[in-house]
Order: sequence, then structure tokens, then C-alpha cells
Amino acid sequence: MAEASDGQVDGERAGADQGQARATVGRLVFGQMATQAVGTATRLGVFERIGPGEAAADDLARELSTHPQATLRLLRALAGLQLLSEPEPGVFRTTAAGDLLRSDTPGTMLAMTTMFTDPVMLRAWDLLGEGVRTGETTFGAVFGTDFFGHLKEHPQLSAGFNAAMSQGTRTTADTAPHHYDFGRFATVVDVGGGDGTLLSAILRAHPGVRGILYDTAEGLAQAARRFEDDGLTDRVALRTGDFFTSAPEGGDLYLLKSIIHDWDDERCAAILRHIRKVVPDHGAVLIVEPVLPPTVPADQQNNVYLSDLNMLVNVGGRERTAEDFTALLAASGFTLRTVTPLPSPNIFQLIEATPDPIAPGSRL
Repeated sequence: MAEASDGQVDGERAGADQGQARATVGRLVFGQMATQAVGTATRLGVFERIGPGEAAADDLARELSTHPQATLRLLRALAGLQLLSEPEPGVFRTTAAGDLLRSDTPGTMLAMTTMFTDPVMLRAWDLLGEGVRTGETTFGAVFGTDFFGHLKEHPQLSAGFNAAMSQGTRTTADTAPHHYDFGRFATVVDVGGGDGTLLSAILRAHPGVRGILYDTAEGLAQAARRFEDDGLTDRVALRTGDFFTSAPEGGDLYLLKSIIHDWDDERCAAILRHIRKVVPDHGAVLIVEPVLPPTVPADQQNNVYLSDLNMLVNVGGRERTAEDFTALLAASGFTLRTVTPLPSPNIFQLIEATPDPIAPGSRL
């Protein structure tokens, strides 16, 4: 058998590379369809109905009151996305990924998936081109109000958002208390901390620390139950307020998890300056956010850049580099001290800053 020439080998490699490139583009083009399939399935309760066993498509259609053939087609699309498997024709069970879309699975991502595939989260993306042209958020053009204002007007959606944020915080809550010395502080103030998922984990890991959870009434709606269930009611105070107008006194560490990326620099500076007014000189601010590298890594897919566009169209914020955080903190009366990555699969980093001295008579 004749050996392949160098040109033939190069041609085969080029063909393989071209095939992989086409597969990548195809996967991305069909990505919105996948999102709609997953979102529809979670809202119908497909994964919950299948449970830890297996279910026939016809039985699921009867339970869900859906069209039998259309149900089968949806289930097979989910199997194609590796969320289900089909061990025999018309019979399905959840994969390890599909298990995460059931509420009874430890580490469930059901609430987060339901929220981020909801039309409220997706419709502003239809105007991404306008957002790129103008640099302005497009959510208001669709809904007539800003994102958080819309949540305030829809309590059920707000509760779903809170649950999604809680689920999205769990990986951080599992790791952050063990990768930062929270124990050197007396009181941690979690600014915009929602239901208290992260603060609860910090207090449980550091018994000598007390906490203050500060958020709007909508943000705190599920917090009391969280701390009661975790046996922490006597170590935490719930404070209602607006971080654009003030920050609560009484803490020596002020925690901001997934807050800064929601807002533009001017509003972020307002939040940080209110904290600067109340944080003691020996205190600190700890920002928990993704930190973008100076350039996009070529060897890995990173959804943080899609998150950055989501901030553009839905809320008006952005993801930032270490240089961006340094400048933002300096303009608000702080010096960035350390940036500590949390272990994979966490995409967040711990950004610690300490207060700069305030000159007598000066105001931030």
C-alpha cells in the first residue's frame, strides 16, 4: 500500500479542521433553538416528570396534556442535546446534565435555567444590534421600564429571579468561605445579598462572625426563611434599603457579590462611595465577580463574554478587567489589594480593596 503524501496528509488535516469549524458555527447558529427547547421543557416540567427513573413519551404526553408526537420530538431534541437518553424507542431517562434540571437533585440548576430561558430575559437580545450600535440597554425599549423595575412589578418573576441568583451563588458559597479569611472581621455586610445564600455559608464556616444582609424588600423576600432554616437568625440582621442612596453602618467587611457587573461605572462608584463613608479604616470591601483577562483566551470557551452582552442588553452593566476594577475602586476611595481566583468550575474571583485615607474636610 502506497504511503500518503505530505500533501494528502495536509489536505486531510485541513478537511478535519474545516469540519470542526463548520460544526462550531452550526452549534452556535442552532444555539437559540436549543435554549428554547430547554426552556420549554423546564416550564412544562419534563425533567421533574421523568424523575430518577424512566418514562415513555406517550405517558409523558398524557401527564403534561401535550400532543404525543410533538412531545416525542421535543424529548428527542433534548436527547440530542445530551439532557436525556433514549434507551429504547420512545422511552427516556435523564442524563447527569438533565438531572440538574430537576428540583430534587443536589446542586440543581432548575430555577436558574427557568429564569435565563424566560422570554423576559431573552426578548431584549432581539435588539442586540441596536445595543451594540448605541451602547445602551435595550430592555427598556421592549418592556417600557428597567429590568429591576420590571421585577418589582411582577412578584412571581422576582421570586424566580431570587431563586436563580441563589442557585447561581451556591458554587461560590461552597468555596469562598474557605479561600478568604472572613474570620478576621467582626461583621460582614452583604450588600445586595438577596436571600443570603453566600452570607449564610460565610457565617456557618466562621462561627465568630456576625452578618448584616442589606437589600431591597423584594430582594430580601426569601432571606428570613434562609437564616431560620440555617439556624443563624441570632447572628444576622436584615436591613432594607437602596445601595444607591446609602450603606448600613456596623460592618468591617462589605461584600458585593454579582452587584458591580449590573451597573455602569457611575452607579458602581455611587455604591462604593456610600460604603466608603461607613467602612472603618481597618475594614475592607470584597467584590465577587468574574475578572476578564486583558485578551480573550484562545484555548477555551468562556461564557463570561456572553454574560457581558447580557449585562448590555438587560441591565446596563458590564463585566470588567482587573484594570477596570482598579480604576473604579480608586475613583471611589479604595485601593485594590488582591485578586484571588476561586477554584474551577467557579468563574468568580475575590477582589479585595481597602479604604484610602480621607483628607480632613474632603468628601467622596
